[in-house]
Amino acid sequence: MDKKPFNDVDEHYQKHVGTPSSYKLKQMPKPIRYIGYFMIGCMVIAALLIIGGIVMDKIFS
Repeated sequence: MDKKPFNDVDEHYQKHVGTPSSYKLKQMPKPIRYIGYFMIGCMVIAALLIIGGIVMDKIFS
């Protein structure tokens, strides 16, 4: 099922890039994938540290 464009800009984008369902993330170059994995990993670790800090603050205060 192709997504029907709602304006000229969307139509141009779909012709040259494709619809979001046609993206193949595994075909991205390795350095870009590794940078993405690193950034997502940092965000997850930061979120866990923040949650852990809040929990520790509640326990020890």
